[in-house]
Amino acid sequence: MQQPAELKRNLSLSHVVTMGLAWMSPMIFFTSFGVLHEGSGGMLLGAYVLAFIAIMFTAASYGQMAKAFPVSGSAYTYVAKSMNPFLGFVVGWAILLDYLFSCIIAALMFGINLNAQFPSVPTFVWIILLTFVVMIINIIGIKTSANVNKVFVVLQAIFIAGFCALLVYQAMKNGITAGFNPLPANDGVSLSTLLAGASLVCFSFLGFDSITTMAEETKDPKKTIPRAIMIIVLLAGIMYFATAYLIQQMYPKFSFSNVDAAGFELMQTIGGAALAAVFTFVIIFSVLSQGMSSMTTVSRLLFVMGRTSLLPKSSFGSVHPKYRTPVFNIVLVSIITLGSLFISLEIAIKFVSFGALTAFLFVNLSVIFHYIVRGKQRGPRDLILRLLFPLIGAAFVFYLIALLDSASLLLGSGWLALGLLYYAVRRFAKTDQNTAIADLENVV
Repeated sequence: MQQPAELKRNLSLSHVVTMGLAWMSPMIFFTSFGVLHEGSGGMLLGAYVLAFIAIMFTAASYGQMAKAFPVSGSAYTYVAKSMNPFLGFVVGWAILLDYLFSCIIAALMFGINLNAQFPSVPTFVWIILLTFVVMIINIIGIKTSANVNKVFVVLQAIFIAGFCALLVYQAMKNGITAGFNPLPANDGVSLSTLLAGASLVCFSFLGFDSITTMAEETKDPKKTIPRAIMIIVLLAGIMYFATAYLIQQMYPKFSFSNVDAAGFELMQTIGGAALAAVFTFVIIFSVLSQGMSSMTTVSRLLFVMGRTSLLPKSSFGSVHPKYRTPVFNIVLVSIITLGSLFISLEIAIKFVSFGALTAFLFVNLSVIFHYIVRGKQRGPRDLILRLLFPLIGAAFVFYLIALLDSASLLLGSGWLALGLLYYAVRRFAKTDQNTAIADLENVV
């Protein structure tokens, strides 16, 4: 009997935290600054605080499900095992949208920022270069990617700390014009606009969920994954809050001419050409690390969907005999990533937000179904951690989904319709549809 394809288990807590932060890319604050600034009406700090609250409840739910199912597959596996295999496919398809477009966003940001620094080199050259480098590193192995990412994440943290220190220095030298209000007001910005901004800002926290796809390559995943999730969210929150607060205090009326390159313009405004050059240098490595981690995540999700026969098993569910990595998936994702040559950053972020928030909603619900409904664990602690908290998280996320603009909802719904069509065709083509469900039961 042929043994099922297995991934190599060699990631520690520091590796997993690094991969999550690399996927999240703390520098995403600057590279998506224009889109998020406009979406929140300039009230970035308020949007980040609201998003953080929603994310914390959802992160706790991911931690609960990672303990129950310490395998790759993330939201797809959690929902399929706790609620329903078909619903798991729908959620998996939605999160696939998030992960695929995260790779595209990484390539776009790399091209946009490098082109801003070196206008003579076309954006598409940088995009192709990043995609090729990321593909090769991912094929070689996940530990290589994690070790490289560790250096790049530290580099980002140093830059953000230095940037905040520069703003504090300017504040002490020139005086803070906006006062010390923790949530500085922006005239004309309504609560609904702030909440709509939070729905987009959630994009900046994506990454904690991606590490759940690496459970089968992590040592002691039942403990490591939940701990890593909380560490990632807390570290990201600290960096985002500090940066957003200082910018809002020092430059409350900041404006930009190019929404995609707003972060670069911000650097030029604050520190001139020198800071802009350093920023570009750090962006090169931060986006490279984000691209590596994003490709790792989506290739593992495709691997699990292939292993459970929801995608063709012989290709998507296979691993390379030498490198023990899903090479077919990595190459396919690399080809899809080249779609960044034809799509805008704003559209890509909308795709990611829809996919992520949909998965977040169902992971919160899966906690209730697994522990409360099916497991009948209904003690006082369970009712708080596994019923109340997931309900709060689900309600908050559902509200954020409702606040997405019509374009996001239309694009996301179109993607889900495509997935349902694929599922229907595949079900019609298979004489024994129970095969996929049986394979899914064998994942854990």
